[in-house]
Amino acid sequence: MAKRIILIVLDSVGVGELPDAAVYNDKGANTLGHIFDTLGQSYTLPNLAKLGLYKIIDTKNHLSNIEVVGCYGKMMTKSPAKDTTAGHWEMSGIILKKPFPTYPHGFPKEIIDKFEKLIGTKVLGNRVASGTEIIKQLGAQHQKTGCPIVYTSADSVFQIAAHEESFGLNRLYEISQIARDLMQGDNAVGRIIARPFIGTEGNYTRAANRRDYSLTLPETTILDEIKRSGKKVVAIGKIEDVFKGRGITTAVHTKGNLNGMDVTLNEINQSNQKQTLIFTNLIDFDMLWGHRRNVDAYAKGLKDFDDFLPKLIKALSDDDILIITADHGCDPTYKLHTDHTREYVPLLVYGKKLKRNIDLGIRETLSDIAQTISAILGISKMKNGNSFKGLIFKEKY
Repeated sequence: MAKRIILIVLDSVGVGELPDAAVYNDKGANTLGHIFDTLGQSYTLPNLAKLGLYKIIDTKNHLSNIEVVGCYGKMMTKSPAKDTTAGHWEMSGIILKKPFPTYPHGFPKEIIDKFEKLIGTKVLGNRVASGTEIIKQLGAQHQKTGCPIVYTSADSVFQIAAHEESFGLNRLYEISQIARDLMQGDNAVGRIIARPFIGTEGNYTRAANRRDYSLTLPETTILDEIKRSGKKVVAIGKIEDVFKGRGITTAVHTKGNLNGMDVTLNEINQSNQKQTLIFTNLIDFDMLWGHRRNVDAYAKGLKDFDDFLPKLIKALSDDDILIITADHGCDPTYKLHTDHTREYVPLLVYGKKLKRNIDLGIRETLSDIAQTISAILGISKMKNGNSFKGLIFKEKY
C-alpha cells in the first residue's frame, strides 16, 4: 500500500488545444509547445523529460539520450470550463454539468448595488480588465476614496483589488466573503478572488496574500474520501481555498512557486505515514506569467521546477507515488486574449515501484486521477473517471 501520493498541479501548464478549443476562442493554443518553439532548441527540461514530458508534446527540443523512467499521458477537461475551480474539482472527482457564469460586460447594476450596500461603500471599475492594469489605472483613486476595485475576466471570477496597507488585508478578506455570499444561484461565479496590492502611485504591485473564495462543492471528492478513511490530506498553496477547506486535514498557504516547492519537500521529508495525500498548487505559472503573456518568466519558472525535481524524487520513499499535472492552459504567446486557454493537461506519474516508460494515452477526464488514487488507497470508488492503476504497477497491487 502506497504510503503517500504527492499530487502537484503546475497551474496553467497546458500541452495543446483541446478538440473544442475554438468554442472557447482558444484555437491553436499550446502553452508548453509554444514556449519551446519561442525559446528554441537550447531550452530544455531534462528532468521532466525523464518523466515522459517530451512524449506528450510536439517539440523539436528532443533529448534523444534521456531514459524515460515515468509513466506519461495527457488528459482532457470534461467540464465545460477552463478555470482553476473546474480543473481542480474535476481531478478530485467532480465533473461540472454546466459552466459557471461569466460577465463579459461587467456585473449587472443590481449586483453591484447590493454589494455596495452590504459593504457600505461604492466600488470602482466593474469591467473586464487585467489585474495589473486596473490597479495601475485606479489604484490612486482607490487609495484616495477607500472604494475597492471590482473587476472580472473571461473566466468566472469576481475579483476585488485593494491596497494591503491603506485599505487593510482583513477588510479585503471580509468584503470578499460578503461577495461570495452574494454571488450565489444564477450568479454563482466559480471564485471570488481577493487581490491585495502594495506600493504607491506609478509603482503598484500585487501582494502575495491573495485569497480565493470558491463555491461549496456539490459532490464528494477524493479528498473527502481520504479524510473519511482516517488518513491525512495536506493542502499546499491555494488548494484549501479551491476546496473551501473540505476534505483537508492540514493546510499551508504559500508565497509563490519556490515557497510551494520548499513546503512540499518539507512535507515529504517529514515521512509521516499518515500523510496519504500531499496536494500542491504552484500558482505563479498562471497568475504571474501566463495571464501577463510573459514567455521568458514562464520558461524560467518551468526551469526552476525542473531543477527542483531531482531533490523531490530523491526524497520519495519506495512506496510514494508522484503525480504531476495541470488544471488548464494559459498560453503566454496567445494574442487573442489574456485569459486561460482550453488545453490538454500533462499527466506524469513516477514511483520507484512503478513501471517505466509507459504511455497512459489520452485520458477522457481529469477525474481519472481521483479514480486512480481511490484504487491505489483502497477507499470508496469515485463517481467519475477511470483508474489507470493497472497500467502503472509492475505487479498486482
